[in-house]
Amino acid sequence: MEEKIDRRIKKSRKAIQSAFLTLLLHDGFDSITVKTLTEEADISRKTFYLHFTDKYDLLNTIVQEQIEGLKSTCNESEANDLIESAIVWFHYFEQKKDFFCALFKSESTVSFRKQLLNCLMEQIGGVIPDVGITQDRELTIRFLSTAVLGIVESFVMDELDSDCEHTAKQLGKLLEENLSLISKQ
Repeated sequence: MEEKIDRRIKKSRKAIQSAFLTLLLHDGFDSITVKTLTEEADISRKTFYLHFTDKYDLLNTIVQEQIEGLKSTCNESEANDLIESAIVWFHYFEQKKDFFCALFKSESTVSFRKQLLNCLMEQIGGVIPDVGITQDRELTIRFLSTAVLGIVESFVMDELDSDCEHTAKQLGKLLEENLSLISKQ
């Protein structure tokens, strides 16, 4: 049976997360303090600390929710190759562009990058066939995932001149071409 969470707890957590997202988009992660967060959420510092140990714990919670959302979106899609998978990823990032852009801009969000890289490695690893790769499979997955992470960052930071579909399709083709080259070696 699923454990019920008290409505007051839900309300407080929602207020904290909403205030965090507002401040993140407006001021950036590095300038957020627990004081400004509690003022924006209209709660006491004590209430904040009942839910989170600090702003990094809050960030980690929100990032985990976003990563789970990405995984869920991927699992619900019917993508069966790298191009289709890339399109699913980029549509997700396009919908949450402001959030991801704010995180990529921050100097203090290393854990976000690691979590996103691990998620991409899981997704790419699930699409890459076990057979045909003569190179180290884990290294290949990490190499491709790191490349994808760089393109995702450029996309959400508006550093690319192409739209979501075009970027995703090009990335998918690049992934497939690299896998083809690797499997021939």
